[in-house]
Amino acid sequence: MSRHQQGLTRRDFIRNAAGLTVAGAAGVSVLSQQDVSAQAAPAKAKVVLVRDANVVDADWKVNAKIIQRMLDDAVKELAGESDVAAAWKRFIQPNDTVGIKTNLWENLRTPAELEAAIKRRVIEAGVPENKVALDDVGILRNPVFQQATALINTRPMRTHHWSGVGTLIKNYIVFSEKPSQWHEDACANLAGVWDLPVCKGKTRLNILVMLTPLFHGKGPQDFNKKYTWEYKGLVVGSDPVACDATGLRILEAKRKEFFQADEPFAISPKHIRVAEEKYHLGVADASRIEVKKLGWAEGILI
Repeated sequence: MSRHQQGLTRRDFIRNAAGLTVAGAAGVSVLSQQDVSAQAAPAKAKVVLVRDANVVDADWKVNAKIIQRMLDDAVKELAGESDVAAAWKRFIQPNDTVGIKTNLWENLRTPAELEAAIKRRVIEAGVPENKVALDDVGILRNPVFQQATALINTRPMRTHHWSGVGTLIKNYIVFSEKPSQWHEDACANLAGVWDLPVCKGKTRLNILVMLTPLFHGKGPQDFNKKYTWEYKGLVVGSDPVACDATGLRILEAKRKEFFQADEPFAISPKHIRVAEEKYHLGVADASRIEVKKLGWAEGILI
């Protein structure tokens, strides 16, 4: 069996080890607006939502030790292992070349402390440091990403002018030579990027950063701290669609709480639903996503 096939088998096994339905947040989700075809993505999915009240302070400074523990707890739960090293080795092997796709948008980037935590565990899993790279917009020129057998995908959740919300699905748009070609129809077909040879079948782990999410905004680079809050969480899974769908439910619940009404996004984040229905990338239907909740429960919203 090839390395490519091994990655798919491990990911698919973990993805299929899902459990029972988790109740949705109040209000009508964009993910529920259309019936999901039974043939689109029949498997259930499991994601881990881990939170800690002390992971960020009032100035948004991230506690490196706490975010490492949060990440490890989520990976252990996802892998079904009690040992950190054993859990990471369910996703990463010593002979892998690993690209860690981060997101460096200046207003709300992937925290450097989380990037370091991911890289640390990849190296501890036996991957030589020269075969591990963190990158964002430079991935197509990065030799590690060019040779990667495994990818780890991480970015913060936020509203987005082109796609409604910035998601793990969208985080791969820069794997395309022409990212702008994916902007049509509210970026509905973003999941198509995941079929490009440079990244297809390589993603082992997805980490949606929900420390201080942006739940409202209008315009290409709009950012207002008024529309963020200290949720202090991570959503971790092998299925990027299920992670994004879970993050979207949290944003929808926060918008309803803040605006005291169901407030539609300026742009519909329909690319999450399309990722399931058209591209079969993962599970968007909340009734088929088990959300395992760890840690701080106050204000969890789902």
